[in-house]
Amino acid sequence: MSAHDFSRSILQHNQQFHDWMRNGVPVDYRDASGSKRSARVQVIDFENKVGADGTPNNRFLTVRELWIKGLRAPGYRRRADLVCFINGLPVVFIELKAVYLNIRAGFDGNLADYRDENCIAHAFHHNAFLIVSNGDAARYGSITSSWEHFYEWKRLKESDAGDVSAKVLLNGMLAHERLLDLLENFILFDQSKPGKTRKVVGRNHQVLGVNQAVASVVKQEELKLRFPPGERMVKRLAERTPQSKAAEGLPEGDGLYALALRKQALEKEGDAFLELVEPVHPELGKLGVFWQTQGSGKSYSMVFFAEKVRRRISKKFSFVFMTDRKDLDDQIYATFVGCGAAPEGTPRARSGDDLERHLKGNSPYVFSLIHKFNKTVDPRHPYSERDDIIIISDEAHRTQSGKLALNMRLALPNASFLGFTGTPLFSYDQITKRIFGDYVSRYDFKRSEEDGATVKLVYENRGEKLKVARLDLNDCVAAAIEATDLDSDQEAHLEKLLGKDYEVITSHRRLNKIARDFVEYASGRWESGKAMLVCVDKVTCARMWKRIERMPFNTLHRQADACAHTDAGYCPRQSDLSRQRLRSHRGLQWNAEKPSRCICSVCAG
Repeated sequence: MSAHDFSRSILQHNQQFHDWMRNGVPVDYRDASGSKRSARVQVIDFENKVGADGTPNNRFLTVRELWIKGLRAPGYRRRADLVCFINGLPVVFIELKAVYLNIRAGFDGNLADYRDENCIAHAFHHNAFLIVSNGDAARYGSITSSWEHFYEWKRLKESDAGDVSAKVLLNGMLAHERLLDLLENFILFDQSKPGKTRKVVGRNHQVLGVNQAVASVVKQEELKLRFPPGERMVKRLAERTPQSKAAEGLPEGDGLYALALRKQALEKEGDAFLELVEPVHPELGKLGVFWQTQGSGKSYSMVFFAEKVRRRISKKFSFVFMTDRKDLDDQIYATFVGCGAAPEGTPRARSGDDLERHLKGNSPYVFSLIHKFNKTVDPRHPYSERDDIIIISDEAHRTQSGKLALNMRLALPNASFLGFTGTPLFSYDQITKRIFGDYVSRYDFKRSEEDGATVKLVYENRGEKLKVARLDLNDCVAAAIEATDLDSDQEAHLEKLLGKDYEVITSHRRLNKIARDFVEYASGRWESGKAMLVCVDKVTCARMWKRIERMPFNTLHRQADACAHTDAGYCPRQSDLSRQRLRSHRGLQWNAEKPSRCICSVCAG
């Protein structure tokens, strides 16, 4: 564990030593018969057990003002403020500054110097993470972190109010059990970006959320022991349609006798009953909803969760990652492969048949889109009846309650489901909760913004104002409804639409005005950041996009610099394009009397 290779970088050493600390040091030995054997020797007991003599298996030690001599340049010596050891391995490096100084001074003035290959870089070969503090505030990061990626540890529990004091960070990260947990389960080396490896240490909200999700898996395993495979589902009858006149006077209630009588009466009219199959326990198969707002590292949270479940609970688990967009699927796959959690060539379903083949196998990870469940599944012949499959659905609130999701559940009837989302569930969104269970972790946008995990979102209300053109509008609408013969369902639907002013809000004239305003506003502020246009539903989003695409003046605002031409007929910069005339360009003309910006393809491009 103390070998040093001058040809390797500090990061390469750190990655190798982390693997040995986590998985054991490979050694060769000869057994009693003289045969050569290979094994891994654990240097850290991550369960922190007590030995036969009553002493702990791990020894925790903190050394103050430790002098360290350079290896490449022995004349260099540095004095570390605090170094924390586990079994003689320096896993935490703490740099302290005076309370009246900004803690960034410890990063810029000390840590950057210490990590230089010509200084004492070897002191960080076993390092788990770095801490810089002035006794009041504190931040932590990895050996590859820039200052922007040194984070605060604000909470010991997810329900706690945020506190940026050094005390919270030290209690939250250096308590023995938490330190071992971080070292074992919350450190990754991400190589998903070509030519660059980044060491990732789990952030406060990721550690708390993942541990709660893992606890949900433990609870699910306990439920499985209570209910053997053949006793986990029950059947019940439910009416497909409301009671008709044929069932009047018959017994009411959900008893089997009453249902049977009503079923017999309704079948004479051609109606039918449904036989529903439900879990015997309401929490069976439901691991909960994992809400971490966008930009807070959901992909890393998925890796932390899956790897900890396979490491701490059972390696038998297989994980199926379901998304509804190819770019999300690519991102999650790249993160798992880049972090070494999944090898290259891990199954990625390309079709429904391909997905069925992968799910009938025993791969630890399968990545796919929900749209690949496009084959009708016979409940009597599922893809797999294993109960050690966990489905992780990204953006779970969007596509997990339709026909495709039903096919997925029929294909994997004994799987457990964990829903990831970056969007809060509305109070009336009971479908997502029925499918996945209640929140298992919540890290909302407000907390993410306060923690600096998400860029601040600024809202500017620029909507087209609704104006009442006729004071007798309500009376006219009521008269039109009265004159139309509508049934109760149609009336309810119409009331719902009118109650939301849907037809008024999505009228052609209003959408045209909003599209024009959005293009003028956004194209004139393209250097100040991103913009988002939120619509009332998906159909309106598509209609707005078509309008924005067709706006004839969107080219006028795209160029960053003006081209003040004096020639009335052409752009001088188009001389190499045979000085093309502009008068017919997008229906706009160059006006020599009012020189402005050139809208030709060269300048606008």
